[in-house]
Amino acid sequence: MDNRPSRKTVLRAALAAGVAVPAALLAVPALARTSSGAPPLTPACDDGDDPTPQQTEGPYFKPNSPQRTSLVQPGTVGTPLTVSGYVFGLKCQPIANVLLDFWQADNNGAYDNTGFRFRGHQFTDANGAFKLTTIVPGLYPGRTRHIHVKVQAPNRPVLTTQLYFPNEPRNNTDSIFDPRLLMTVRNAGSGREAAFDFVLNVPQSPPTTTPPPGGGTWAAGTSYTAGSRVTHNGIGYVCLQTHVAQPGWEPPVTAALWRAE
Repeated sequence: MDNRPSRKTVLRAALAAGVAVPAALLAVPALARTSSGAPPLTPACDDGDDPTPQQTEGPYFKPNSPQRTSLVQPGTVGTPLTVSGYVFGLKCQPIANVLLDFWQADNNGAYDNTGFRFRGHQFTDANGAFKLTTIVPGLYPGRTRHIHVKVQAPNRPVLTTQLYFPNEPRNNTDSIFDPRLLMTVRNAGSGREAAFDFVLNVPQSPPTTTPPPGGGTWAAGTSYTAGSRVTHNGIGYVCLQTHVAQPGWEPPVTAALWRAE
């Protein structure tokens, strides 16, 4: 059985070297978004598999939500929750400026259909990353706990889907629930931290790579192929994954990409 991390997992870990992501989710390269016996969060994007599944919009979507990364307002009641992750295309490359429009129930399981409480949209940054600050949504009859989201890459169709929480009893009875849309969730102080990566049906060309000079010094902006060797501060490293080096991805701090010799 091949236990090597997927290209998307490695890329995510490498991107996180320059992006603030909960440290507990970045402990090891493969870490990342899976646990023993759990289904994959989304199908892998490196082998041409299907993108993140779509789901019903439901009756409570409202357009024109405010642009904001936090849905928490003064007096908000509920368990604090952050949801972070990345948006990738079909070749595992992160996508910038992707629109993510979130909406959810409040702590009592009610939607605000007159205003915009627990509704808001944001855009991924240059690394394809997003982060939402909210609360754990409450339950209401007929559904398990979930968060709605619309995801749209620039000039591409909208993906409408839902994100779910693991170990919820109603996951077994909700006919809409899809285990491929489970977030990774952990306790964090008095709140919870969740993680999920989207894969959109966006065609991408494989990155162009050029072999670096053997034994050269690591340099940002250089394309490195798996097996390439470099030196950094006098120490030799072997490249583990083809990538284009970026500032902040130096070999000593990106174990997902480099192994010291």
